[in-house]
Amino acid sequence: MNETRVLAPERAALGRGRYFQFGLLLVAAGAIYPLLYLRQNFETTILQSFGITVGDLGVFYSMLGVVYALAYLPSGWLADRMSPRLLISFSLAAVGLLGLWFSTFPGYRALEIIFVGWGLAAGLTFWAALLKGVKMLAAANEQGRFFGVLDGGRGLVEALLATLALALFAYHMDGDGDGRLALQQVIYLYSFTCLAIAALIWIFLDKGRGEAEQKESRATSQWDDLKLLLGQRQVWLMSLIVLCGYQLFWATYSFSAYLQQHYGLSAVAAGFITVAKLWMRPIGGIGGGFLGDRFSRTGVLAGSMAFSSLGLLGLILLPVSAGIYPLLALVLLVGVLTYAIRGLYWSLLDDCKIPLRVTGLAIGLVSVIGYLPDIFLPLLNGWITARYPGVLGYQLYFGYIALCGCLGAAAIYRFRKSQQ
Repeated sequence: MNETRVLAPERAALGRGRYFQFGLLLVAAGAIYPLLYLRQNFETTILQSFGITVGDLGVFYSMLGVVYALAYLPSGWLADRMSPRLLISFSLAAVGLLGLWFSTFPGYRALEIIFVGWGLAAGLTFWAALLKGVKMLAAANEQGRFFGVLDGGRGLVEALLATLALALFAYHMDGDGDGRLALQQVIYLYSFTCLAIAALIWIFLDKGRGEAEQKESRATSQWDDLKLLLGQRQVWLMSLIVLCGYQLFWATYSFSAYLQQHYGLSAVAAGFITVAKLWMRPIGGIGGGFLGDRFSRTGVLAGSMAFSSLGLLGLILLPVSAGIYPLLALVLLVGVLTYAIRGLYWSLLDDCKIPLRVTGLAIGLVSVIGYLPDIFLPLLNGWITARYPGVLGYQLYFGYIALCGCLGAAAIYRFRKSQQ
């Protein structure tokens, strides 16, 4: 708490400057990940253009998840010791350059290298630096809204880019249904956007933020800091909450393929619905953050997990004859709730009462556990859909994730009780 008060005059001195710094971080967060997760809107076209299977794609994303898991703790260590300006600008540039290689539709071995490189850029040098920067900019009573606006705002950036990407895709789509050229234009869009924002971060982000904390971190033992964090029950509970909440979000990556297979929608129609879902992110992230600060961060988070689980069950049970409007409503409902979850679970970090000098390490530790779905969910999805082909496989997958959402709501209850 003392460290938070020390930072208060710095925040006051920054005035509007801290919002500009926050805006740069928000845009960076919104630009870096869409290229890595193109499958969310273009999975079928990716499989056709690269000549790979769903299982192959699952392996690539599992590799990405493994790199993330191995990088999260070192990422926290770097964030406590190096400038966010350097780390974030490097990450964006690396993702953009690898994206240009991706646009050439290389072979299997090259795709493995690209996904590993993306994992290092977005995990090792980016993630903890981003979250620690946001936490430092927000006061204690602003954690919910800052993290909510971060997720909602980056979602707005992603939605704007996705809308433009879908328009490019539809414009360049061949009449015979070959989407290779159209997909290439989409990859160009995301790659050059990352490179441009890397330059803006390097030029405008304040390189002096957090220097005092970096010096203090370098003077302490990494192992002592890690033991301090491992001994805190709330850190473990928060890790479980992120683990469950992140799986709910992962379910939305399969919406496009599910809509095409179960409801017979075209690639463009399914893409339209999933892009419409992306527009729920500003509503869910920002709305959830402000509601959390106004009422209860844990209460809003638990409710969002419970109702998003019910929404997934609704997608499982909704008959094909129901029509597109109930389908659209369910997709948007799950979208807005999962984005509220993503906007809120990192705000719990302030409730753990950990020293600021180990905030980056704490983010890394929680991320190692919380983002394990990056490793096992692509493989689980591929295994289920291979063993139970067609619609049944996706329904079993959604059912499992709905159960995880209920477990997450229970973990939030325990987290709240541990504060009393």
